[in-house]
Amino acid sequence: MLKLIRRILAVLCFVAVTLLFLDFTGTLHHWLGWTAKMQFFPAVLALNFVVIAVLVLLTLIFGRIYCSVICPLGVMQDLISWLHGKFKKNRFTYSKEVKWLRYPVLVIFIALLVAGVGSILTLLEPYGTYGMIATNLFQPLYQWANNGLAAIAEHYDSYAFYSVDVWVKSATALGLSIGFFLVIGFLAWRGGRTYCNTICPVGTLLSFVSRFSLLKVRIDKDKCIKCGLCTRNCKSSCINHEDGTVDHSRCVTCGNCISKCKKDAIYYGRPRKTSENVGTRPASSAEAGENMTASETSDNKSKEDSIDKGKRAFLIGAGTAVAAVALAQTKKKVDGGLAAIEEKKVPKRKKPITPPGSWNARHMRQHCTACQLCVAECPNQVLVPSSDTLTLMQPTMTYERGYCRPECIRCSQVCPTGAIKPITFEEKTSIKIGYAVWESTLCIPVTKKHRDGSPTSCGNCFAHCPTEAITMMPLDENDENSPMVPKSINKNKCIGCGNCEYVCPARPVSAIHVEGLEDHRLI
Repeated sequence: MLKLIRRILAVLCFVAVTLLFLDFTGTLHHWLGWTAKMQFFPAVLALNFVVIAVLVLLTLIFGRIYCSVICPLGVMQDLISWLHGKFKKNRFTYSKEVKWLRYPVLVIFIALLVAGVGSILTLLEPYGTYGMIATNLFQPLYQWANNGLAAIAEHYDSYAFYSVDVWVKSATALGLSIGFFLVIGFLAWRGGRTYCNTICPVGTLLSFVSRFSLLKVRIDKDKCIKCGLCTRNCKSSCINHEDGTVDHSRCVTCGNCISKCKKDAIYYGRPRKTSENVGTRPASSAEAGENMTASETSDNKSKEDSIDKGKRAFLIGAGTAVAAVALAQTKKKVDGGLAAIEEKKVPKRKKPITPPGSWNARHMRQHCTACQLCVAECPNQVLVPSSDTLTLMQPTMTYERGYCRPECIRCSQVCPTGAIKPITFEEKTSIKIGYAVWESTLCIPVTKKHRDGSPTSCGNCFAHCPTEAITMMPLDENDENSPMVPKSINKNKCIGCGNCEYVCPARPVSAIHVEGLEDHRLI
């Protein structure tokens, strides 16, 4: 019953969190947004003491159920390990705690957290790591499936679905997502919760609390016959059946050992009273053989050969699925005459642009866990994971595929850590996140002419500026035939929305681009 309840809750939490990253309509956040805010590290960054207190209290009572029920990366590892269990039974062994790796990682993590260096934290924190994987690997697959349904529905004159662009937001993010998925997947396939109990800082932190939990997995030595079934089914490798001990700092209360024990020697709860017949515990290998017959041993040995095959099948399948994401941009865009349209390139900005509500770059670096939920939810396709070392995987803004619409505040609504604080629609239109800069050498009226030699006119940036910060002026004031160009940009009016950069027809780099501000301000 314990195992069944845990699995049901774990699946519900995992599906809810995953749907947050898959959903591109923005509708699910109103129902499931709380699942992101109940994650441990986002609660720490947001200083949400209520959530922190609840999670610590749950650990003090039930043990590390956060790791096996609430944490999406932990549940993902369980799913991978469960798949391997279909190939080989009783595959785990007891191993001692890897203290030389586990605790130094936690110390480094805390030191970086205090120092405000978020780039390394994003590679260690479980929720952010899962968010990176879900956004860059799972969401494109989900979107392709949606586009397939949209094509089928359109064939039957139904518009219940609509197609969306599937594109690689960042080559660095894609590469890291593939790498982490394969590494964590391999560790889960091979050793269950190896990653959680050796690298994950949240798991190590909660392990200190779980040592004092009220309810624990315990072994009744009066009933135990040392058959070892509990050890061979413990994905945390924390049960030593030889001396009848459980390392509760690594136990995630999965219940696998309890369901496998045929002598009712393992239970979950408070310590039982010692039996009066202390010396009647059988411990011979012959008695242990009741639970592991010769035929079972032979079967397990015959399945050894399937481990490598299963391992290869998993890695090849995972690699094939995630590598397909890299092909998302192979189709060329064309205009009405089927002429290839050259893709825009990201301009070299002196300062990156952070989303409205982050208020300054330093606040973003210190509070963002790089889960990329805002990237996954952005309907305007302006948020992408940063490739900069200092802000690795944290969101930055670029305007090749859209601009930051004044009526959109979704990123501030979904952020679970407070790195992007909630803002109103009125505030959005007056928050200055950057300013536009014009490059004369790239502007079409300057670089292009008609066949008869007359100057080419444009004015897209002027026509689409929502704050009227751009003024068109003659390139040469002494020439009445001089083309009109955006020479005058009022920086006091410009809010850095990027509409001018987005609509600029210059290729491959826009003639007008936005420079970010270190500190945002209201205008």
